[in-house]
Amino acid sequence: MIQKAFRNYISNFQGFSREVWILTLVTFINRAGTMVLPFLSKYLHEDLHFSLTQVGTIMVFFGFGSMLGSWLGGKLSDIIGFYKIMIFSLLVSGLMFFGLQYVTSFYGLCLSVFLIMSVSDMFRPAMFVSLGAYAKPENRTRALTLVRLAINLGFAAGPALGGLIIMSIGYKGLFWVDGLTCIIAILIFWIKVKEKKKSTYLDKNQPGEVLVESVFKDKIYWLFLTTSLIVGIMFFQLFTTIPIYHREQFGLTELQTGLLLTFNGVLVFFLEMPIVNYIEKHKKDKLKVIILGCFLMSISLFLMLVNSWAGILLIMMLFMTFAEMFNFPFSNAFALSRAPKHHQGRYMAIFAMSYSLAHILSAKIGMVLIDTYGYQANWLFMGSLGIIGTLIGIYVFRLVEKEKLNVKNS
Repeated sequence: MIQKAFRNYISNFQGFSREVWILTLVTFINRAGTMVLPFLSKYLHEDLHFSLTQVGTIMVFFGFGSMLGSWLGGKLSDIIGFYKIMIFSLLVSGLMFFGLQYVTSFYGLCLSVFLIMSVSDMFRPAMFVSLGAYAKPENRTRALTLVRLAINLGFAAGPALGGLIIMSIGYKGLFWVDGLTCIIAILIFWIKVKEKKKSTYLDKNQPGEVLVESVFKDKIYWLFLTTSLIVGIMFFQLFTTIPIYHREQFGLTELQTGLLLTFNGVLVFFLEMPIVNYIEKHKKDKLKVIILGCFLMSISLFLMLVNSWAGILLIMMLFMTFAEMFNFPFSNAFALSRAPKHHQGRYMAIFAMSYSLAHILSAKIGMVLIDTYGYQANWLFMGSLGIIGTLIGIYVFRLVEKEKLNVKNS
């Protein structure tokens, strides 16, 4: 029985091209090496002795740099191709990480962090577009899921390695390792993967079959992005307000909070690919799955209103994890499928930017609400926001169905 279960699990990873596997490896190396980021606030506050207000300002520049980088990466991928953008992004950002350790002034760090993220996050939309070229239409969503697994594994490994490096040689070592992993990752990609033009086909199994010529005129896409932004705002509470709440409300240690996050990572690692494979095989409507994910995330935050029993945190994490697995892989796939072949980079850029903006808004809104009205008000607001996102998602689904019907009758 165990062998059969193992074979069934392994079968979910079959059918990918060599290029997709190399992209996955490159993504894992890059994300595992991105160990400066989890410790950046700590480094700025404890090593460089900036105030928390100054740290917050630097992190705002971090977020806006990420948004600009996402837009540039997508725009330039349409103009000169994703391959060149991916190589430029990781190579130059690797070199920039080497130099970041020597910047110690407040204004210098604001500018440096903004520039590094502007270059570094050009990689994300370009990588999404590359999957449109290297992955087959029938397994594109699974390919996106495979890359997501690599990102999750990399983020899981990175902080642990970063902690060891800090203990051994100090914060400066993080910048050297981060820069080296960026350069090593892109060298592997450059040597092993040949440049290929963007995919000229559209995935007819995806809901976004009927397309417009400009992303700015695609009403359905912008409504979809609104739902994605709301999901991002809710999800990033997991890394901003919720760890603080764990300690202040229930007295959890950093280890216990870490174990809850590990529970999330383990479930995603073992269940996300089988779930995606099942949904694709049975041709379930992707938008319906995205809507379900948004609704479950809303429920997970409403559960936080129960503040007298610590066990609710585990149940909340279970709902949050399944919401994540239902929403994120299919949101990526919908965004990519919606794009005309010469606009894929722009579509994926704006999609990536929605999560960068969500990262900024999630922390800011959550902290202000908690500081002004308390934790309960924040959970109530975030859960209600999720209901709004769910209703917008249902409206998007109806618009897509109407769009398909119009094309069929024309």
